[in-house]
Amino acid sequence: MNITFDELRSIKHRLPHGSIKKIADELQLDEQTVRNYFGAHHLENSGNHLEPGPNGGIVHIEDERILNIARQILATIEEQTTSN
Repeated sequence: MNITFDELRSIKHRLPHGSIKKIADELQLDEQTVRNYFGAHHLENSGNHLEPGPNGGIVHIEDERILNIARQILATIEEQTTSN
């Protein structure tokens, strides 16, 4: 899957406090691994690959599990917001 780096960072910044730990616990990963998945400085260490381009470049993501859980968290927040 490909996503812009800016979009990946936007997803991380919209996550509520504690989400990194929640994702790490659910996938039985170290929290730093989850941070690196979204991070600028250690992106290559996460298994993701950054290609130069617009919007911060294109990130090729091999394993979408972290991204999928992050999107589920954001969707739940959106559902709660619209139902109130």
